[in-house]
Amino acid sequence: MQKTWGESLVKRAGVWAAGVAAFVCVLVSPAMATTGADLRPTLKAKGTLSASGNPIASRRKARVNAERPSLGQKQGLRATEDSLELKSSAALVIDQDTDEVLFSKNAEAVLPIASITKLMTAIVVVDAAQPMDETLKVSKVSLDTPKNNRSRLQVGASLTRGELMHLALMASENRAAYSIGAAYPGGLPALVEAMNRKAVELGMHDSHFVEPTGLSADNRSSAQDLALLVKAAYQHPVLREYSTAQDASVAVGRRTVQFRSTNSLVRSPMWEIGLQKTGYISEAGRCLVMQANMAGRKLIMVLLDSAGRYSRVGDAERIRRWLDTMPAAAQATTTTVAAPVTVEPSPAVTEGERDLGRSGSDTF
Repeated sequence: MQKTWGESLVKRAGVWAAGVAAFVCVLVSPAMATTGADLRPTLKAKGTLSASGNPIASRRKARVNAERPSLGQKQGLRATEDSLELKSSAALVIDQDTDEVLFSKNAEAVLPIASITKLMTAIVVVDAAQPMDETLKVSKVSLDTPKNNRSRLQVGASLTRGELMHLALMASENRAAYSIGAAYPGGLPALVEAMNRKAVELGMHDSHFVEPTGLSADNRSSAQDLALLVKAAYQHPVLREYSTAQDASVAVGRRTVQFRSTNSLVRSPMWEIGLQKTGYISEAGRCLVMQANMAGRKLIMVLLDSAGRYSRVGDAERIRRWLDTMPAAAQATTTTVAAPVTVEPSPAVTEGERDLGRSGSDTF
């Protein structure tokens, strides 16, 4: 049968359409493949797919590192109740001029003191009359660990003794304290001997020191003893200046590094602080000592083994508000305390325990 002209035209049109469709498929297929390749990692990143094709949220839980209990907590000191409801296991507030006790809680308990140790290190170095403009090399702390060391001072960097002491007291830099200790006449053994000798001289009979930074839990003292330490440190203008500075910039190699105080209260207009030091290791809890003008008096405040990162500054604020409400002629107030506590020796604490005295980590 002979095909008509119309049938031939329809057949040719069908062939042409099939060819165009095939050409379009060739062009579109690589783009679709690329889109699919890009889509798969996105879906995988969000989670696996359910049977219906919807992404399922990842069930992997974040790791939580539980904080080890402090020695004060193990001894049950945190359970001691007081009228101000402080979170610190031990506390003491005294009049700097008269030694009148205004508030006391477990003040005789002997506990690790963390970076409060640096105050004794600084006193001994100042007593030795070593020049503050002498250049020293930054030393590696014996308790440093490559994984956990958070110091911002590069080992081998050159800083003056004054710069190192400034950073040790203001920013609680461990390598700074260790370096000025290592440069003490006779080295670290002579420094530690001088620290313990100074403690006896000041009447700190419940105190013992084994190294200059406070990273070891075997640096021990009581709130009563630390009030004597703060009183002695306050006699040195350079320690008052360095410990209460808000920030400092120092040249570390080719870089200029900014450091800030570990105590936010020095930046508060509500406080007039003459000397201060913070500290933290897990065995000691959060610690704070200060000399401050409050309620028209020069007072010394000691807070040891405070529970919670921000609780020591909260305790300091509670004490300040309480003092502001006291009549001028108010008699001394004390809280019933537990019997003196002496803890057994414990191993040194590595920097992995995140000493809050470390630069940049002890911020309120």
